[in-house]
Amino acid sequence: MKSIPNYITAVRIIGALCLFFTPPLSSVFFVVYTLSGISDVLDGFMARKLGAVSEFGSRLDSASDIIFYSAMITRLFPILWARLPIFIWISVGIYAALRLAAYLVAALKFGRFASLHTLLNKASTLAVFFVPYLINGSFLTPYCAALCTLGIASSLEELVIHLKSDSYNAGEKNK
Repeated sequence: MKSIPNYITAVRIIGALCLFFTPPLSSVFFVVYTLSGISDVLDGFMARKLGAVSEFGSRLDSASDIIFYSAMITRLFPILWARLPIFIWISVGIYAALRLAAYLVAALKFGRFASLHTLLNKASTLAVFFVPYLINGSFLTPYCAALCTLGIASSLEELVIHLKSDSYNAGEKNK
């Protein structure tokens, strides 16, 4: 029973790998993408429910996230690049720089990769998940502008928490 969350994460890894070879924005793409997203929520929920939270599971989840985001960047970036104005890309750059700064501070202070599970981080992750569903709509630019604002706020929050903290706590909320 305790390996169920890791099996769910493994399914997400397989789904993410399939996305590299699936035509973007096709029906198959959206089915695999949606199932991968659901499994991302489900594995953590099941790990907590079954008392199966582990360092291995956490690392497997992080690896699956990297594969999933790599597939999304590879498959969707060209489409988004063509459809979004430059101010969105500048905002994405600021968002990414702040997020990397937070990771760097954590690595230097705590000697490990550290990403906090704050409410703002969870909200920005959820908001990013919905971008592919909006690519063909007229609401894409305002949605991405709001998303960048949320992402910048969540990255700043995490950076400040890492700067102020003496130890790493993945489940840390807002201070």
